[in-house]
Amino acid sequence: MSTAVVIARFQTPYLHEGHRNLLTQVSAKHAKLVILLGVSPIKGSRKNPYDYYTREKMIKKDYPDVVVLPISDHPSDRVWSENLDNLLKSVFPNEHFCLYGSRDSFIPYYQGKLPTVELPEHGDHNATELRRQYADKVYDSNDFRAGIIYAYYNQYTKVYPTVDIAVFRDEKAEILLGRKALANQWRLVGGFADPEDESYEYAAKRELAEECGSIETCEMTYETSGKINDWRYRNEADKIITLLFSCDYRSGTPAAQDDIADLCWFKLSELPQMITDGKTAEEHTALLNFLMNKYLKTL
Repeated sequence: MSTAVVIARFQTPYLHEGHRNLLTQVSAKHAKLVILLGVSPIKGSRKNPYDYYTREKMIKKDYPDVVVLPISDHPSDRVWSENLDNLLKSVFPNEHFCLYGSRDSFIPYYQGKLPTVELPEHGDHNATELRRQYADKVYDSNDFRAGIIYAYYNQYTKVYPTVDIAVFRDEKAEILLGRKALANQWRLVGGFADPEDESYEYAAKRELAEECGSIETCEMTYETSGKINDWRYRNEADKIITLLFSCDYRSGTPAAQDDIADLCWFKLSELPQMITDGKTAEEHTALLNFLMNKYLKTL
């Protein structure tokens, strides 16, 4: 008799009734059961919040005799299929296998040599909806609090991408700077790039419109990039790296909005003294120095 192999992700906080029905149905046809858990290359995401070890423990708690193995995702369906076949043959060299999955599982992508069986759905169980239901639940337990620490420590440290925009006029003799309500220092306008942005140039145009209103400018030109010493992240492992763009003003009246309280045009030649006097945001000093070194020479 062949060994049953269930290939799934089980990215849920518990094994729901659909999972249990699947495992019961498969176990009734085979003497041996192996579960292969898909492992994403991304550590800790909304779609894949649980790592392999967390899911293995969840399964082993209710099914201690089941063999659980990891199978890493791969961009090539062919290579992934070969890796799957080779994994099973290396761990169980003398076994014959039958692979089980649901209609929306691995089966449409599998290109290996082992037989597959599509299992019918049992009830209206949805892992995505389950994750969503638990997303904002807070529990007063040590395990819950320890789980949050575990999740953060097992993520890759992140770089948050931002865009800053230098708007010039009068042949780059003047630059537009903004000031936030809770800060007196003048700064470049800009903000965080969004996952919905098509490009950093698009993000720069969006941020410019959000903070300065409907002014007309020329196309964005990439200038430089650099790490920003933002006070919110000074004691964090995660950091901000910004991309600096410039554009030439055409028309319209800049109107401070979003988190910008004031906007004002300054002569580029005034910036050195403004920096010395502490009138500009410290985290933008390197960017302003870059712009002065590049464009003051041409005045």
